[in-house]
Amino acid sequence: MEQKRLIAVIGGSRASRQDIETAEAVGRELAKRGAVVICGGLGGVMEAACRGAGTEGGLTLGILPGENRKDANQYVQIPVVTGMGYARNVAVVRSAQAVIAVGGSYGTLSEIAHALQSGIPVIGVKTWSLSRDGKPNRAIITADNAVEAVEKAFDLIGD
Repeated sequence: MEQKRLIAVIGGSRASRQDIETAEAVGRELAKRGAVVICGGLGGVMEAACRGAGTEGGLTLGILPGENRKDANQYVQIPVVTGMGYARNVAVVRSAQAVIAVGGSYGTLSEIAHALQSGIPVIGVKTWSLSRDGKPNRAIITADNAVEAVEKAFDLIGD
């Protein structure tokens, strides 16, 4: 049985139009390549990524912060109820082989940190940048658009 690639798409539940468009394009590209889209299951970037994946027949999994599967956006096919609030961010990124961050706020930043701490590659499209002691930290691999982000994710996780 062929193992599917598991890619998390993270970003804000309140997102700009540009971030929504990028996330939807990321979801489409991931689905075209047969990857499962993992996300936090709510609105904004998460919903857009799921919507994009759905247009290409992709599979979407939402790891929800609350206790009700009905809280998932309408494009989540597999809702995972945690009742863990933001602590579910760990499950979102640890379930993935790579993470694509689109925009985002502090919740996204926490997911980026958990992924990097766990050795999971993070590709960012107009998201956070890092520095330490005033020196740039290049741990987040930047991409200019959805296609480039997905290509980099696939390259990094390999076979």
